[in-house]
Amino acid sequence: MKYHKTLLLIFLFSIMSNTAQDVYIQGGGTLMDWAHLKKYEQSNSELKKINDPNRVVFMGNSITEGWSNFDKDFFINNPFINRGIGGQTTPQMLIRFIPDVVNLNPKAVVILAGINDIAENTGPITLENIAENIISMAEIAKANGIKVLICTTLPAIDFPWSPGMEPGPKVIKLNSILKVYCDSNDITYVDYFSAMSDEKGGLKVPEYTTADDLVHPNLAGYKVMEKIILKALK
Repeated sequence: MKYHKTLLLIFLFSIMSNTAQDVYIQGGGTLMDWAHLKKYEQSNSELKKINDPNRVVFMGNSITEGWSNFDKDFFINNPFINRGIGGQTTPQMLIRFIPDVVNLNPKAVVILAGINDIAENTGPITLENIAENIISMAEIAKANGIKVLICTTLPAIDFPWSPGMEPGPKVIKLNSILKVYCDSNDITYVDYFSAMSDEKGGLKVPEYTTADDLVHPNLAGYKVMEKIILKALK
């Protein structure tokens, strides 16, 4: 009887282990790779072989990742590396900041994050904690001689995948916390928000997003962001 119980426990543990590897986590990872470190592992390995003194890494979520889909030339024609992962929150980005940013030895890092935290993609989190995660990324970069540019979280009036959370005022408050930190620490504060928000605190429709999206920029929105970030980098 004990033998059969042992076999049953082994069988159940095996099922649970396999399930843990397959469970989807917001941000594309699994329980075995919560921050999705595997996504850019091979690309990072190749980039580390190439020395580029002007390299700039863009760290972010789907807004950053999708940038390459809307305007691929922006990353091809500039020494820019896209390290966005759709759905990710700041704790996930903080975990992968060393392999996806620092280990690539960039001259600068552009951090755009926070909207998925407000949407609670990986669970409830305070605005102060979101800011602390972004600030921690900035401090890691500074400690490794990397210039830091912190971008405003983009405006959003609602989340189609998580409606009713009223993100507008939360985005404004988060951005104000980040601005105070940037002003106090001589860090470049990149203000996308002012150029892209409407009078209600949402992303302008239809200029910069669609009515069924509300969060992700269209090509015109990315063009506005490109003009702003290129000026900040220069």
